[in-house]
Amino acid sequence: MKQEVTATGKTVEAAVAAGAEQLGVPAASVTYEIIEAPKKGFLGFGEAPAKVRVTFVPTPETVGLAFVKTVLSDMGIDAAAELSGLPGGRREYFISIEGDGASVLIGHHGETLDALQYLTNLAANRREDDESGSYTRITVDIGNYRAKREETLRRLARRTAEKVLKYKRNITLEPMSAYERRIIHSEVQNIAGVTTNSVGSDNNRRVVVSLDGQGRPARKKPAEQTAPAAPKAPRPLPKNKIQKRARFDETLPEYHAGDCYSGDAEIDKAEAESDTDEI
Repeated sequence: MKQEVTATGKTVEAAVAAGAEQLGVPAASVTYEIIEAPKKGFLGFGEAPAKVRVTFVPTPETVGLAFVKTVLSDMGIDAAAELSGLPGGRREYFISIEGDGASVLIGHHGETLDALQYLTNLAANRREDDESGSYTRITVDIGNYRAKREETLRRLARRTAEKVLKYKRNITLEPMSAYERRIIHSEVQNIAGVTTNSVGSDNNRRVVVSLDGQGRPARKKPAEQTAPAAPKAPRPLPKNKIQKRARFDETLPEYHAGDCYSGDAEIDKAEAESDTDEI
């Protein structure tokens, strides 16, 4: 939603600057319409100031800057925020915060700073009058922290890769944001023999540095089919058992040839005698 004010000044430029100050925005970000041109007069008589209508149409980047300034003011932090565009003509901007008390907005490994940047982008791109559907990306930094953190992560990536190559073991780093994981991936790509991949979900995404081609454990091969083992040969009998077996085999024919048949003969004889007695 556009904002308008009417301002006056000795010159048109002075009137525009006064109107921009009332709106709380830089003079370069407003447009103006001259209502009355300044009049010089004669000997101080008939002199009239310039009167202009100053209009400000918020853009995503200026809305983001205003949001950051509001946060600093509401938290009582004595710091200044400046907006600058990134080269390349894309809709990417940079908000730099400088001040002694601004370090409280960094947090552990930049977590608070990332949260502030997220909210700034959310506020900047929530515009009902913008029907283009384009997205403006704003990076928020405090005291050049992001550049220092990036260098720290690159050193960590190189040191971790050296350990992986030395000990031949995978190393899993602590959870990181998507931005920090990209830094690790890009740095390890320049080192031969190692590779990276991300594991986990949501805020628990981690980078795993491993030997190239061994980032994941290999699948176990199926067991090979082997022929069944041949039956074991019987154990040889001791000598004393062999002798007993031999004596047993010698007496066995006598038992079959003598005892069995003689027994049958005795039975027949007994039956004959019984028949005689009856007669």
